[in-house]
Amino acid sequence: MNMQVKAPRRGPLVAIGGAEDRQEAAILSRVLGLSKREEPVVAVITTASAIPQEVFDGYEAVFSTLGAAEVLDIRIRERSDAADEDFVAMLRRADVIFISGGDQMRLTNILGGSPVLEAIRARHSEGAVVAGTSAGAACQSSTMIYGGSADDSLRKGAVKMAAGFGLVDGVIIDTHFLERGRFSRLMEVGATNPELLGVGIGEDAAVLFKENKILAFGPGHVILVDSSGITRSNVFELDDGEAVTVHDVKMHALVDGYGYSLSDRRVLGPEELGAESLEPRIAYT
Repeated sequence: MNMQVKAPRRGPLVAIGGAEDRQEAAILSRVLGLSKREEPVVAVITTASAIPQEVFDGYEAVFSTLGAAEVLDIRIRERSDAADEDFVAMLRRADVIFISGGDQMRLTNILGGSPVLEAIRARHSEGAVVAGTSAGAACQSSTMIYGGSADDSLRKGAVKMAAGFGLVDGVIIDTHFLERGRFSRLMEVGATNPELLGVGIGEDAAVLFKENKILAFGPGHVILVDSSGITRSNVFELDDGEAVTVHDVKMHALVDGYGYSLSDRRVLGPEELGAESLEPRIAYT
């Protein structure tokens, strides 16, 4: 079964697993480089965070050091803010739109169906980079994980899912993946939704969705959970909370320089990616 996974927008889409290093800033420098502008304008959305000022100050410092011409504070705290014309105008000027971590349900509740979300989608369709870390990554797919214990999620109904922003179809993204032991979350998702490719992104790791490929970058790991070929599961026979069995799940661990072909479901090495990798990797000083 070859399910098509595609990013429907034209701009680069980057999902970061959280806790990205802001000293070496390998991931964030590549995010800016994807804009192909020497001095990009960056808009930072802190809606998911409970400490927006602290989060914005941190990203303003690192993006300015990396060469951003301006770092815009998109301080949206309520649904009424998401209709503010000033915020929409700021997003229309942005070359890079960066969505911080926190609570992804705040993102979808506050931004869902809003003029701000439409502005994000419009800028992405025009070629702007959209990137997010932790909650800002999890919200990017059409279906989003928002809860489920890492200790015992391989039970029917244990993983909580809702609609995301729909910037990429056919995948479901989980973050802080290795550090918080979230393998069982994506296995439970795969048992109930085998058409969704699970993308588990570790801390200080990222993926770029590029046409029909996923490209891994950063110092950490990216784990792919492919349930499209499962041969057996009892999930449809169970009541909520009962233990799930699932057979023939396929997993891959990717590191910087490796990728994955979504058209034929296989890992791509650096030698095969060649010119299609993230090179040139622009680091601003």
